Amino acid sequence: MEKKDYVKIRISTTRKENWKKLCSEKNISLTSLITDSVEGRMQDDERRKVLAFIEKQDNIFIKIETNINQLAKMVNGQKFISKTEFDEFQNQLKTITKLKEKQNEIFVKVFSLIADDS
Repeated sequence: MEKKDYVKIRISTTRKENWKKLCSEKNISLTSLITDSVEGRMQDDERRKVLAFIEKQDNIFIKIETNINQLAKMVNGQKFISKTEFDEFQNQLKTITKLKEKQNEIFVKVFSLIADDS
């Protein structure tokens, strides 16, 4: 979309400098700050934080899945697991499954928010 129109507003020099400083800290443009704020959209820096959080969550689940695989290899090697250990393992798998489902629901909502802002 070609941007060729201007909106001029009068603000104090101090306020403008504060806005520019905020933009610098957030690594966004002044135009983006104003338009996203006016339109109630997620700002680019917030979007980056959300995506970083999602990546971090995914890494946590990868570690958990790796631990599960290591336990499975150990059990396969020993050809034995006690009833108590098996029950505990099953409970942990159920908990992980529920957490993963909840995480996926949250991610769907977050992605829809991000998509609406694009």
